Amino acid sequence: MAMTKNDTLSAFTMSMRKAMLEFKSFLRNKLKESNIDLTFEMLQVLIELWKKDGVNQQELANLLHKDKASLTYLIDNLSKRKLVQRFEDPNDRRNKIITLLPEGSRLQAVILPWIDEMYTVAGKDIPVQLIKDGILLFEKIQSNLNPSAHS
Repeated sequence: MAMTKNDTLSAFTMSMRKAMLEFKSFLRNKLKESNIDLTFEMLQVLIELWKKDGVNQQELANLLHKDKASLTYLIDNLSKRKLVQRFEDPNDRRNKIITLLPEGSRLQAVILPWIDEMYTVAGKDIPVQLIKDGILLFEKIQSNLNPSAHS
């Protein structure tokens, strides 16, 4: 029996979920091998701060698609590890600004090569055009599910 379009899309999204789990597993193994006490979710916060340090906590929550309570928990754990700090926004005391501490910055040189390696391994024998087509496909799916986010 032939798969319907919905069956095919379901299989596609299941494959993507499995791929994401493999990405997480790859990085978790690297962290464990190096005795770096971070979860994948904490690493996501650090990666965003490596791109742009001194980010408003709400902006960070939006970037990571996390609710404020989940992000607060992650930032608390990163603070305990002396990787980030949180302070009041001088322009609005209700807002908190998250910045890297020296150890959080230092980890960038350790972890970014792993991420590069992960993408090299994951992208082996995959033409760039196929990856670009995949990006377009995901953008179309996102647009279909949330048209207001792309207008």
